[in-house]
Amino acid sequence: MTRYPDRIVCLTEETTETLYLLGQGDRIVGVSGYTVRPPEARRKPKVSAFINARFDKIEALQPDLVLAFSDLQADLSAELVRRGIAVVTFNQRSVAEILQMIRMLGGLVGCQPAAEALAARLEADLNRMRAESARFPRRLRVFFEEWDDPLISGIRWVEELVEIAGGTPVFPELAGARLARDRIVDPAEAAKRDPQVIFASWCGKKVNKDRIRGRAGWDCVSAVRDDRIFEIKSTYILQPGPASLTEGVRQMNAILKEQARYHVGDDA
Repeated sequence: MTRYPDRIVCLTEETTETLYLLGQGDRIVGVSGYTVRPPEARRKPKVSAFINARFDKIEALQPDLVLAFSDLQADLSAELVRRGIAVVTFNQRSVAEILQMIRMLGGLVGCQPAAEALAARLEADLNRMRAESARFPRRLRVFFEEWDDPLISGIRWVEELVEIAGGTPVFPELAGARLARDRIVDPAEAAKRDPQVIFASWCGKKVNKDRIRGRAGWDCVSAVRDDRIFEIKSTYILQPGPASLTEGVRQMNAILKEQARYHVGDDA
């Protein structure tokens, strides 16, 4: 037995990407079928979706560690434990917890200094963006749409990144709700709060902007009226890992910077 795990299965993308950023991609022997970052990880055997897995295939890979995420994978984790496999299940839901996950993962694989450096770099980049966006001529009201039916607002790390990127979430009171069902919102209430920008990311399917525009009463919503509806692909923002802290927040920041400048003369 080696000192640290060297045959790792990742059931979600964020741990896969983190391990590659730490230079440890060669330790990964199996990944989720939804993995797209980094591209080379897609050459690894695919052993799971999100809420189901090929347990026989995982066992055949003889992993010494499986990495899972959240209560949604609790049953997968339990079954793997029953089969005698070591499992670590992360449950990060905020920017701070994502950074902590990176540090913890580094410790698990014996790369603590590299993980500390990666987390520190990501945090510094976010702090710089926060300082820059604080100088925007205005902050636009933002509705982040995590799902369309039922309508679900953004989870905590997403709403925190909206603020870092320069926007003001219209449902701040729901950001801390860990479960999607607790972030379901009434479309009429969302329209009433009149977001000036809509970011939409429907995990597993392409955003249909016409469906958003066609909701009853949404023709008067500023973001709809002024055509400020933007898709952020789920792999960039709904994965609680490096992708959301880099590409996801950068996309939102670029959009909000342009919109704030262009609409500086509008009513707030």
